[in-house]
Amino acid sequence: MTSELVLCRSGPGVTVQDLGRTGFLAQGLSRGGAADPIALAEGAALLGQSADLAAIEIAGTTVTVEVTSPVLIALTGAPMRARRDGGDLRWNASHLLLPGERLELAPSGVGHFAYLHVRGGLAVPERVGGRGAHLAAGLGSALATGARLPVARADSAPLGSVGLDPVDRFEGGPIRVLAGPQTSLFPEETLRRFFATEFVRTAWGNRQGVRLGFDTEGFRPADGLNLVSEVIVPGDLQITGDGTPFVLGPECQTIGGYPRIGTVVPQDLPSVLQATTGAPLRFVLVSLAQALADFAAPEVLARALRVQVRPLVRDPRTIPDLLSYNLVSGVTAGHELSDPEEDS
Repeated sequence: MTSELVLCRSGPGVTVQDLGRTGFLAQGLSRGGAADPIALAEGAALLGQSADLAAIEIAGTTVTVEVTSPVLIALTGAPMRARRDGGDLRWNASHLLLPGERLELAPSGVGHFAYLHVRGGLAVPERVGGRGAHLAAGLGSALATGARLPVARADSAPLGSVGLDPVDRFEGGPIRVLAGPQTSLFPEETLRRFFATEFVRTAWGNRQGVRLGFDTEGFRPADGLNLVSEVIVPGDLQITGDGTPFVLGPECQTIGGYPRIGTVVPQDLPSVLQATTGAPLRFVLVSLAQALADFAAPEVLARALRVQVRPLVRDPRTIPDLLSYNLVSGVTAGHELSDPEEDS
């Protein structure tokens, strides 16, 4: 019998996502896929499987799920308050979910996109080379309460309940940017001011992009109103007519006419999309060689993270420095445990 994941409660912004679709840009379809591919890599590491398997992406809403047979799950991305039948669960970890148990996930105010993975991945039908929903293109839809998602059979041995330290990407910080063909349209003074400005991640954002907040004048190019529309990609920093920067996300359009001051490198894009609202963002111009120095595709990142996975409950037989732990603390003669009336 095929196991199913049942959404007992869902809300807006809950979709199935994978690593997206490649090779369809010329047909007007952007990559789409998870807003945070790092989270897919973390889930793959925790469950010992491919990073391209489909998972549930949760954008700032409460979700409750059940399963029809035992399923090993993993929780990654923006940390949520996770409870299984009333008991707290650790984030960035895997857990066994049994039939009859309810997993409840609620926003914590940190980050924007959380992920619920299942061992084996979600076996929803493929559409145009991917299982993820691409709402802007009309592929798939948000998951409504009552949705039942089939779970694929896993092709590897389970790792059990394990944990992993998350890759830091929720507090903003420096974001690396590559110059592009339109960077030179901006005056030198505007470029200097842009890369010296501390922006903030605003609440205005979704899978198509994020608006940046700032308290200076805008960043208009010398002549950006007469551009012919051309190809744009996730990570592009578009400057609107009033000089406001937007960082494009995975469901951005495929062509656009707004000038682009640069492009966020792929490995830093999750740090923009996941930055908690109000987090500071400062952009740093880097060379292509610098951008490639630490780039890793999600599958490569998943393999690197797999060696950092550790059991949530350690077996004393496998702890080499067991005797260095203080296993018993506090000494008592036992008087405080006796009946006060017997002592009188």
